[in-house]
Amino acid sequence: MKILIMIVVFAMQLLGGSLATAGEEVVDTVAKGKAVAFDRGKGNCLACHIMGDGPLPGTVGPPLMQMKLRFADRSLLREQIWDAEIRNPGSMMPPFGRHEILTEEEIDWVVDYLYTL
Repeated sequence: MKILIMIVVFAMQLLGGSLATAGEEVVDTVAKGKAVAFDRGKGNCLACHIMGDGPLPGTVGPPLMQMKLRFADRSLLREQIWDAEIRNPGSMMPPFGRHEILTEEEIDWVVDYLYTL
């Protein structure tokens, strides 16, 4: 994924840089999503999940890997983060959107990040 982003950014720069901000924005949203996911006061995904290079992960939830294969439809992954009880009543996962733990934008950033795993 990182190589693809670098190629896209390089290609956009060759085209005069007019699209470079789009590539930079993708990289930026992934970085922001990782920051939210790892933030113990915000997403706190590491409290329950093994993910990427996260330090001290939990094992209560499933490992967050191959997310594009598990959630080919981005909207389903976003819905899972928004409120896991929609598809899994009684889920222990906090309803990050419904309870306004994360903003709409932060949820989108986390989805962008998870899609790199």
